[in-house]
Amino acid sequence: MLLNLSDVLSDRHQTINETVQLDMEEFQTRAGTYSIIQKDPVMITVSHMKKREYRIQAKSKICVLIPCDRCLEDVEQEIVLDVEKHVDLAQSDAELEEGFDESNYIDGYYLDVDKMLYNEILIGWPTKVLCREDCKGICNVCGQNLNKGTCDCEDTSLDPRMSVVRDLFKNFKEV
Repeated sequence: MLLNLSDVLSDRHQTINETVQLDMEEFQTRAGTYSIIQKDPVMITVSHMKKREYRIQAKSKICVLIPCDRCLEDVEQEIVLDVEKHVDLAQSDAELEEGFDESNYIDGYYLDVDKMLYNEILIGWPTKVLCREDCKGICNVCGQNLNKGTCDCEDTSLDPRMSVVRDLFKNFKEV
């Protein structure tokens, strides 16, 4: 979604208060593509501070389907977006002073809302997602979801720290 900033960038410096829809239907990263199953409208305020400095505030909430880190079942994960940016359009992103945010989502007189929020979603992305705290994961032999049932596989993978004990028992079996 592109938001026209001409009112706030003109000499009148009229504050913009708008509610817009997020165009993003899925969130793509190098790790994969995740479906956005629910998204609230984005409330945006853009106001002039001084010279070519502006404040951008945005609030919204999305719900994304992310696979559980143990069993790979889809989990609904809510991400709250509460953005406050302080940009100086007189300087390029390479010349930014401390306290200013990059403005690569502003092109001329337009604010790319999806691009700005993409960065915020990436920052707020959960580091670990579990379907439940006691998730048993999947069998490392056959791939069975252990939350839904057991399998008949023998778990031959031992903790490498126990290899000395395994070798000791192997010697007893041979005698």
